[in-house]
Amino acid sequence: MPKVSRVSTSSVPRPEPAAPSRPSGPFGLPRFARRGTPEGAVPALALFAAVRLAGIVAVILTNTLRGRPPLRTLAHSWDSRWYLHIAAEGYGHKIWLTPHGAVQTDWAFFPLYPALIRALDTVLPLTPGQAALLVAWIAAAVAAYGVYVIGHLLYGRGVATALVGLWAVMPHAVELTIAYTESLFAALAIWSLYCVLKGRWLWAGALAALAGLARPSGFAMAGAVVLAAGYEAWHRRGRVPWRLWAGAVLAPLGFLGYVLWVGTRVGDLFGGYFTVQSAWDSRFDFGAGSARFVKALLLHGGGVVYTVALLVVAAGVLLFALLCLDGAPLVLVAFAGILVLLVVAGSGSFSSKPRFLLPAFPLLVPLARALARTWRVRPGQAVLVYGALTLVSLMFGAYVTAVARSPL
Repeated sequence: MPKVSRVSTSSVPRPEPAAPSRPSGPFGLPRFARRGTPEGAVPALALFAAVRLAGIVAVILTNTLRGRPPLRTLAHSWDSRWYLHIAAEGYGHKIWLTPHGAVQTDWAFFPLYPALIRALDTVLPLTPGQAALLVAWIAAAVAAYGVYVIGHLLYGRGVATALVGLWAVMPHAVELTIAYTESLFAALAIWSLYCVLKGRWLWAGALAALAGLARPSGFAMAGAVVLAAGYEAWHRRGRVPWRLWAGAVLAPLGFLGYVLWVGTRVGDLFGGYFTVQSAWDSRFDFGAGSARFVKALLLHGGGVVYTVALLVVAAGVLLFALLCLDGAPLVLVAFAGILVLLVVAGSGSFSSKPRFLLPAFPLLVPLARALARTWRVRPGQAVLVYGALTLVSLMFGAYVTAVARSPL
């Protein structure tokens, strides 16, 4: 008898995950055949953790060299102090009178993050600052895993890994690991996006509502869920489950609930919150404030922080155009687009605008696809590019957190 040679299964290349089939309409929700936990998440999350841990170490070393407490700027910078005060004392106990006479109050800050700080501080032997950092770091890890899962779902393992890696080295990514709300909001919003992509509308609406209790930009997540639900209902001619409508109703409740609560405290139900925000020079002015800033920066120059902020915002607009051309699902396009719109057409400190774009990870999809292609063809070149991006991110993160006096 002829011998039958055995072929080792380890030598047979494993097939790539099947790409999702798209509906006929543009920007529609893909129909996914594969279910279960995506493969390859551990290396991507390890990369994210290593980069962000290096960022924390860079901040600590910079503080030490400047003779400052090593962890102070991580837990007690700018808005962090307001969140810690709310966690300790509640609302209505902290105001700040600006040099221009505006009265800034703690009602401008949304309640979910300080509530979590207070809860951890109550049950664990931690200081409020340590509790705030723990919440931020856990949320950043949860958000990074969500970025990988969505990337894997839509584009496969290679692009998903590149997407997580690029998100870790955004210029302001250090603010994912300080006592700010960006990581918490990102975690809730990203998993709400995932639930929309998978058709889990009740979960999508509930997570969007929680995101609306974390940051004012929760409006973007609520808008994305509502727009995606409306498009899906229109595309399927109304033949959608009741959960879709329930999720769409749930999504804006967190944001609207807090806005109305502030209105009752101020004495103006529908306008009170916006009056509070105007004291912080935060309003939707259709880009007039941004245009004045860009003109002044071009005519008179500015510091590194403001120049980088302008470059990040300009890159965000360009990447949003590329994302639209890429034909990504509407919920991702809507989420990123609303955040870009709020950044460009809203007033306020321009140095803070890049961190408002941190949760908008879909903007990185075109770059992630390009980086994944480069890795397959020229891995050395991909490593060199990513190493340069990492170095810039670590240096700028340490500078903006521990050296610069510009608002974060």
